[in-house]
Amino acid sequence: MKDLTDFPKGSVLLVGAGPGDPGLLTLKALRAIEAADVVVHDRLVSTEIMGLVPPATRRVDVGKLPGCHKMTHARTNAMSADLAGKGLRVGRSPGGDPLIFGRGSEEAEALRAAGLPVAYVPGITSAQGAAAATGVPLTHRGLATSVRYVTGHRARDAALDLDWDSLVDPSATLVIYMGVGNIAEIAGHLVAHGRAVDTPVLAVASATTPQELRVTATLATLPEVASHLPPEVPTLFLIGAVAGLYPSIHAADAALCHGAGMAAYA
Repeated sequence: MKDLTDFPKGSVLLVGAGPGDPGLLTLKALRAIEAADVVVHDRLVSTEIMGLVPPATRRVDVGKLPGCHKMTHARTNAMSADLAGKGLRVGRSPGGDPLIFGRGSEEAEALRAAGLPVAYVPGITSAQGAAAATGVPLTHRGLATSVRYVTGHRARDAALDLDWDSLVDPSATLVIYMGVGNIAEIAGHLVAHGRAVDTPVLAVASATTPQELRVTATLATLPEVASHLPPEVPTLFLIGAVAGLYPSIHAADAALCHGAGMAAYA
């Protein structure tokens, strides 16, 4: 499917819904959910974005909370396949981007195995949304020459078998997804493998939404700080020298934007 004119009946588009702010939904993603006969969506697709789905379009919520899954991923895949098999245009919409910790490639494999056409519509991932909202860059000359997206979660309570030695480069920014429940362990492993205890951290919960919360810490203080974050709220942890820029960026933006009407862009 090269464009939405090729969104035929009996097919599935995996549509990235972005980080939450409806203004960060791509035009192609908007057209996809407008063209779909049914939208199968995750919990992280914001209410505002779901408000853009036409009223007559069927909606199926397959969202998951920590420890409380309405539907297994296998059942979600089977539902998408069943709906498309009935001749419907299915907009399968996870938050962020379907190919960055969205399990989109697994869903596509299942759909192709069922003989169904499937394609992707990319979305702005929450790391990019958090960077734009807070002003903290993911890379910055002289501070961070690379960025690593890291999962902080393993299925069925499996051990966090990350390559810790590769994650302690002080010139790399780490972005930890889905890590609230394991962040104390993650911080401990990073320090044990050589990352400095005073490495700055910025935690951003519900990035780009009206409920956004920002908390600063270091690797040493992160376990205590994170213990006050509700586990059901999607939270990113930006770890590295760039996170240390946040206090000055926040102060400067507050001073410059005061009375200038810039809050509308935040």
